[in-house]
Amino acid sequence: MGGSRRAGRPMLLTSILTVLGTVACGDRDPGADARLSLLETLAGADTAGYARATEARPFTFPRDHGPHPAFRTEWWYVTGNLADAGGRRFGFQLTIFRNALAPTAPDLASGWATNQAYMGHFTLTDVDGDRFQAFERFSRGAAGLAGAEIDPRLRVWIDQWVIQGASGSAASGTDARDTAANGSGIFPLRLRASADAVALDLTLDAGKPPVLQGEDGLSQKGPEPGNASYYYSLTRMPTEGSIVLDGARFAVSGLAWLDREWSTSALSGDQVGWDWFALQLDDGWDVMAYQLRRSDGTADPLSEAALVGPAGEKVPLTWGEDVVLEPTGRWRSPIDGAEYPSGWRLRIPARGWDVRIDPVVEDQELDLAFRYWEGAVLVTGTGEGGRQVGGRGYVELTGYAGEPRRR
Repeated sequence: MGGSRRAGRPMLLTSILTVLGTVACGDRDPGADARLSLLETLAGADTAGYARATEARPFTFPRDHGPHPAFRTEWWYVTGNLADAGGRRFGFQLTIFRNALAPTAPDLASGWATNQAYMGHFTLTDVDGDRFQAFERFSRGAAGLAGAEIDPRLRVWIDQWVIQGASGSAASGTDARDTAANGSGIFPLRLRASADAVALDLTLDAGKPPVLQGEDGLSQKGPEPGNASYYYSLTRMPTEGSIVLDGARFAVSGLAWLDREWSTSALSGDQVGWDWFALQLDDGWDVMAYQLRRSDGTADPLSEAALVGPAGEKVPLTWGEDVVLEPTGRWRSPIDGAEYPSGWRLRIPARGWDVRIDPVVEDQELDLAFRYWEGAVLVTGTGEGGRQVGGRGYVELTGYAGEPRRR
């Protein structure tokens, strides 16, 4: 997710793709004038005619892995930490965003006509090389250039960047509470992306069942009716495949995390950004947490956190009561000196958790259509029951930086 302002995982998409909408239709250069701030973009967003996330609803898989075009915004967000046999470590992000430019498709015969725009972000962190690379793509959802579908199988793509489910997966499915489904029909999931001298080709297997975030999958981002998203995660997917970097190919394996959200929503006026954490610990526990930041620097009460146990059980947490998050350092962007937190202490005292979260590379800032920091992190400390634990994860930080550089 990327932007100069954002709230939860669901707000980035709305802002980025409002700009993307004009880019995809060929009216703007994303490297030049598309420099709206997230708040400016969201303030002008027209939500009339779109579906809204107003109440909990049943989740059905694999159908809900596919697109929800009645809603304005949506994304498929995959991050992960991988290593080769020699221990060389990498982090990756592959995200495809969908945004509806209007509630209905245009009534035109042209194969280029569409009300859907897409954007992709692809990053690779080379831990040993202390290097981070980020790429983006834009396209309209027409003429086969980009799209999202669930029949006959899950496929989300923008040009040659693809998130694709198993061949023959059906669009019908079972309720999310059927844990035997474990993702229902999309696995193994294949990811492919390449840009410049970087490429990945990964296969993701089913891990834990889908975790419904918020209250039964309804994640409230603001007090206004409909200012919410439908949100679920696949928190621990065994992953293997290959990474190509500067002509060298690495056979890698590790764990990936998928976040899925769709919504028609906008930031509340007092929200200026968020800090999002997805952590996978060596003892089988996972944690999802995001802190929505208000303009006075405090955490919004709608900030969320949850643990996911080794068997996939969700343990909801209350921000500020069960969860205490403290930055331990700062990092300044070489672009303009914008200051981000860099390193954190996360505590869940009642359960014995006290972990340090440290970036594996300090500079994992995406200087794209919107600027934000998202990167791989290392986790050390005590986990469930106060036992010593390690782990890996990803952190996303928005609302700290100004506009991207002109390219």
